[in-house]
Amino acid sequence: MPTYLRADVEFVRGEGARLWDADGKEYLDFFAGLSVHNAGHCHPRIVAAISEQAATFAGSSNLYLSEPALRLAERLSESSLGGKVFLCNSGTEAAECAIKLVRKHARGRGVVYPEIVTLDGGFHGRTLGALAATPKLADDDRFGPLPRGFVAAARDDADALRAAVRPSTAAVMIEPIQGEAGVFPVADDVLVAAREACDEVGALLVFDEVQTGMGRTGTLWAHERLPVRPDVMTAAKALGGGLPVGAVVTTPPLGDVFEPGDHGSTFAGGPIGARAALAALEILGDDQLLAAVGATGERLATGLEGLSGVGEVRGRGLMLGATLAEGTHAEEVRDACLAAGLVINSPGPGMLRFLPPLIVNDGEVDEALGILEVALAG
Repeated sequence: MPTYLRADVEFVRGEGARLWDADGKEYLDFFAGLSVHNAGHCHPRIVAAISEQAATFAGSSNLYLSEPALRLAERLSESSLGGKVFLCNSGTEAAECAIKLVRKHARGRGVVYPEIVTLDGGFHGRTLGALAATPKLADDDRFGPLPRGFVAAARDDADALRAAVRPSTAAVMIEPIQGEAGVFPVADDVLVAAREACDEVGALLVFDEVQTGMGRTGTLWAHERLPVRPDVMTAAKALGGGLPVGAVVTTPPLGDVFEPGDHGSTFAGGPIGARAALAALEILGDDQLLAAVGATGERLATGLEGLSGVGEVRGRGLMLGATLAEGTHAEEVRDACLAAGLVINSPGPGMLRFLPPLIVNDGEVDEALGILEVALAG
């Protein structure tokens, strides 16, 4: 179905930060499959984990125990919020799970019509619930009425966020850095306002770490360097090491909000995906790699700021966005880069997004900047 505007390129092989198309042309990948391949393409440890598990046991449903799934849940809990984990298959599924969880929690404290506060510019997925939680898409009436109970607040206004939180609020749902909007970090004062407002009324703070997690910003989870801690976290994209794996993690007090039958997913926690995720967590949780993400990201950001035609540069680590100078068309720059062998993304008018694999080296950063400089020159 024509749901994507695809470039006329067929990629057939990947290794590290490189891709090759069907004609044998080589590309430098600074998009990483939308922050999925954080460990690089075909990382040998992830490939080995998938191959070994696929040759041993592919799964028998969630009606029985699975060691890889249990180990993955334990690793996710210990590395983040310390509570229980629901495994699923994507970021959208994780968002849907979090929405159900916070609404049930609110009902448990007597809220008849729970509401979830989100931020303008946020993106949480494309199923009906996730669409309703995504302000830019929630006004689209092509699909008929969306689920009610979502309230949008300004991204950069702490007072507006406080005012949006009421006794009926079930949760505030935030991406620490808004990726699909063009890489916009949410200011600390807004995060603090969200935490304080939630605490005042008994609501929960949800961080959508689908894109910011798995080392992308220089720590395994972006909230590790933020002034507040969420009650619920969603994860996906790079979590599966290239396979479709998502998760919702809670703090300990919220671990038993769900009861048997409240939620489920046929393929969630399958042994093959769980083994891939465990390998990805081991690779991307390495302290030396995370330190390198900060240094390499700074090199890329500094290089972008020095290019003619680039205005503001935003982000942390290797999650960067750039607003181009007025009159520079981001789509044309993106397409020129692709033709020259560099894969980048344009998330909106006048903006470029850079999400290279976290194993990218200084030479590859400089190579990408050189290609981009030529593309900007037109």
